[in-house]
Amino acid sequence: MNGVRQRSLAVSVHDVSPLTRDAVALMLRDLAEAGVGVTSLLVVPDHHHRADIDQDPAFLDWLRGMEAQGHEIVLHGFYHRREASGGGGFARKIVTEHYTAGEGEFYDLDYEAARDRMEDGREKLTGAGLEVVGFIAPAWLLGDEAEQAARNLGFAYTTRLGGVLDLRSGDYTASQSLVYSVRSAWRRSVSLWWNAWLASRLRKNPLARLGLHPPDWRHDKIRAQALRLARETAADRKVIRYRDWVEG
Repeated sequence: MNGVRQRSLAVSVHDVSPLTRDAVALMLRDLAEAGVGVTSLLVVPDHHHRADIDQDPAFLDWLRGMEAQGHEIVLHGFYHRREASGGGGFARKIVTEHYTAGEGEFYDLDYEAARDRMEDGREKLTGAGLEVVGFIAPAWLLGDEAEQAARNLGFAYTTRLGGVLDLRSGDYTASQSLVYSVRSAWRRSVSLWWNAWLASRLRKNPLARLGLHPPDWRHDKIRAQALRLARETAADRKVIRYRDWVEG
């Protein structure tokens, strides 16, 4: 095991698209000031069917600039929305409609549908001159068939809420991501308490993870805590991208 796997911090910024570009740019400036100069940027190729990156050359120019600065481009679903389904039972509804607010796009896609979306999404990014080695499903919900599709397409890794999976070797690094839920006041309060506790509990974990979403920055207490945790964690760890972890 080499140095990159010793006490590292990986910060991911989710839901990067033309709809969120300005918010993400602010987040990256704040993170850089907190000592996090590189991140994994999770890009949605056609966010909610309303932001096809092929139709926004300025956004693609910006992405290329971020990559040139050291940020990693990661494929993050395709539409980031799961189509409504009439079946599935109570447990599935809890996960896909309440836990994720309908964002679990790859939770139950079959193999062919998952593979097609992954291929199309990757082509949009690589066709714009961007390098893509990882796939991370919206809400970290990747079904078994979709995981196999990602593996067969040659993606190097994916992540879950609880860890990082090397799709080539099968190696799994257990490391729960800090993440915020901001859809209501009670969720924000619980997130602040939970992430403070979790950061302390995982202090000795070789890989620390922080997952951020653009709406987090609308809430001063969330933004302040996220930046404080990023600053404190980056102070005695190597700041990396997810690809660095699996390639290390």
